[in-house]
Amino acid sequence: MPPVISVVTPSYNQATFIEATIESIHGGGYPAIEHIVIDGGSTDGSVDIIRRHADKLAYWVSEPDGGQTEALMKGFERATGDIQCWLNSDDLFEPWTLHEVASEFERHPETAWMYGDATWIDADGVVIKPQREHGFSRFIWMYGHNYIPQPSTFWRSELYRAVGGLDPRFDLAMDADLWIRFADVTRPHHVRRPWSQMRFYAEQKNTAMRGASGREGSEIRRRYISPSRRELKIKRLAARTLRAGWKTTTGCYSFEEVSQNLKTLLTGETWEQRHLRRESVDAGD
Repeated sequence: MPPVISVVTPSYNQATFIEATIESIHGGGYPAIEHIVIDGGSTDGSVDIIRRHADKLAYWVSEPDGGQTEALMKGFERATGDIQCWLNSDDLFEPWTLHEVASEFERHPETAWMYGDATWIDADGVVIKPQREHGFSRFIWMYGHNYIPQPSTFWRSELYRAVGGLDPRFDLAMDADLWIRFADVTRPHHVRRPWSQMRFYAEQKNTAMRGASGREGSEIRRRYISPSRRELKIKRLAARTLRAGWKTTTGCYSFEEVSQNLKTLLTGETWEQRHLRRESVDAGD
């Protein structure tokens, strides 16, 4: 029998997207899915959609909760699969994802967690760009940013238990906090394959609350590093340069992306910030 993969989907008022999310999880035909949906008491029709797919779900509930992290914790408390992950209710798996994840874990029994690549899409499902990644570098992660794509990340259940699971103090950077505590135990394995489609749009939680997300990320990093302002500035530049060079030499970037990253190094404005600025101009804001 293939390993059981537990997928937790937290959701709140995502009727626009949640059906596509559910279908992407089950549409690939992986035979051993434990899908748990924790809805925070949606009032937009999400519950009717979830109920229509209840025969595919191991468990679902719709009730008020304390937010995304609490919903995820409730889901993982019920999860019994050998492999775990979460897929937010506006993101998608590729049809081959769960098959490839199970195969990778079977081929690498020493690996406790792994991540693949992702594709960024907009609210309408139109591809923005492929987000190809490199292997794990603690230096780049610590002084650059959390580049590990959350919906393309999977782990063995015993690792989740070993680190104590998600930390309820974090509402936005809960994935970054979990990844670095995973990395304290063991190094992740990276697979150069797109495993998810991540939506990127202005109303998205992490996009709309970018400042708060950044503050949570800084709080996580302060557990490990406390450089002076000058040292931090130098190391951040070094991390961005190293990441850009690594991705360029390993074929992660197209020519256009190389140009965009040069702009980031020169101006400090990230690709995401430029994209949202263009969206705002197009919308006439």
